[in-house]
Amino acid sequence: MSHDASKEKLSTRAVTAGRPPRQGDSPLNTPISLNSTFTAGGPIGYGRYGNDTWSATEDAISALEGGRSLIFSSGMAAISAAFSILPWGARVVASDQGYSGVMALLSQYSESGRFKVSLVDLSQTDKVISQLPGADLLWLESPTNPCLDVAELPQIISAAKAAKILVMVDNTFATALTQRPLEMGADVVMNSVTKFLSGHSDLLMGSLSTNSAELFASLENARKLNGSIAGPFEAWLALRGIRTFPLRFARSCKSAEELAQRLSSHPKVSRVRYPGLVSDSQHERAKKFMATYGAVLSFEISGSADDADRVCNNSTIITHATSLGGVESLWERRRRWPNESPSVPETLIRLSVGCEDVEDLWEDIQRALSAI
Repeated sequence: MSHDASKEKLSTRAVTAGRPPRQGDSPLNTPISLNSTFTAGGPIGYGRYGNDTWSATEDAISALEGGRSLIFSSGMAAISAAFSILPWGARVVASDQGYSGVMALLSQYSESGRFKVSLVDLSQTDKVISQLPGADLLWLESPTNPCLDVAELPQIISAAKAAKILVMVDNTFATALTQRPLEMGADVVMNSVTKFLSGHSDLLMGSLSTNSAELFASLENARKLNGSIAGPFEAWLALRGIRTFPLRFARSCKSAEELAQRLSSHPKVSRVRYPGLVSDSQHERAKKFMATYGAVLSFEISGSADDADRVCNNSTIITHATSLGGVESLWERRRRWPNESPSVPETLIRLSVGCEDVEDLWEDIQRALSAI
């Protein structure tokens, strides 16, 4: 009896994809391939060009995103590879309030003349579309990091493709369980595998997924030439993390929505940013195409930047740290970083909700807020 894996739910694919073929005494898990050198005559050729453990992890990500995938040594390595395939002087349209690593890289490229960069508020659809004429790449991030603005992805991607513009989407916050940009017409999807996919704060990795054979070849060649390859052990850990990704993400999303609602009525919080809140300015837009609202929320303190820092330093369960997407909850005041967008409020705290009990998290948040 034949089986069509494409009809499986994404939660099933996370468990089943990237497994070895079934036969007598075959291993259930793909082993770690610790090889830099391969005998001539096969498809890999050299350790910088391929690895069986990479392939298994890539297969799992492909099953989630719906396009052929490549993994890289970090999210920024994947982003850099994506930008590297653009011609010198290319015009790039991107968020004016996006991930700080991307903004810093685009600023560097703009100053050197490598790119012409136009930054725009991605939540303003008309403004985004008005920036498209003459663009070579539209780099989208939705929800944005850390202000959680939502771009109207279906409409914006459609407009960009009608204008024959390359579209790449950072899907790290949303993940494939919330939205699948390739199905909306995007050319490339990027994930920081470091975050929700691997989920245990123990590795750095990025991925790029595409349905274009030409783009895949260009991106694979970029990985070969710039050497931004993932280690086989990290690939194995990431694949292991993907197996529980749907379970972790579902719990974290549920807790994030509950915490966002409670924070909304806290007297020391002036604003909560989470598209799952009916009161949030992004809610009506988000519910049109997002299956969940994610496991990250941001909120602003009624007070000073020092007050926000004091909150982050007075938690006992939530860890004061940079990153997101792990089983443990993390928070930080984002403007403590010099390269964060100046439009991000000084008192904004980004909270990545983990898998702890939501009541324990709420008690921890209340204790920390009582420090101001």
